[in-house]
Amino acid sequence: MRRWSLARYAEASTRGYSRCRTSSQLPPGTVFQVKLSRPARRASLVVHVAASAGWLGLTLGLLALGITATTTGSAVTVEASVRAMKLFADWLVLPLAFLTLLSGLTLSLGTPWGLARHRWVYTKFWLTLATTTATVFALRPGVDSAVSAVAAGGPLPDAGDVLFGPIVSLSAYLFMTVISILKPWGLTRRGRNLRASAGTPLEARRARQTA
Repeated sequence: MRRWSLARYAEASTRGYSRCRTSSQLPPGTVFQVKLSRPARRASLVVHVAASAGWLGLTLGLLALGITATTTGSAVTVEASVRAMKLFADWLVLPLAFLTLLSGLTLSLGTPWGLARHRWVYTKFWLTLATTTATVFALRPGVDSAVSAVAAGGPLPDAGDVLFGPIVSLSAYLFMTVISILKPWGLTRRGRNLRASAGTPLEARRARQTA
């Protein structure tokens, strides 16, 4: 029963990629004319979903370790928690973050969804890029400073070093999961123009009027 539920969730959350509801023919005016074959699209989709799920799971683990480090009264537990966070941040989080970003780019540029045609795709791309950047320049330095302080025999310097990054990242991931399933907000201006250029003159006039 659990396997069936997970399969149904994966199908619902990625239906727009595996069975794209837009036209299969790329309209003129796009930058990239390369279209993924069906096996390549499915392989990219599997990689993207697996990397995204792994990234989300690691973020939950980082948050649990951060809460443990800031609430426990044991110095040994604090040191073990922040060292585990450093291990995750150094060896697991960044590879999965970059894999999620690259596989998402491959799917968007290699399918009729495009990168800047639909607002939810465009929003998800920039949020993924921002979260990856924050991991490099905020999460990892904060965890490193916490490990250095605890390893020197001192207390945890600032709870925000081990809590702020995972909380922000988890919020962003949950939001991206929601918009991946619901696909809200419709087309961007570029998407409307591209659709109109591939349609009838009447559609083109309507697109110009609503732009």
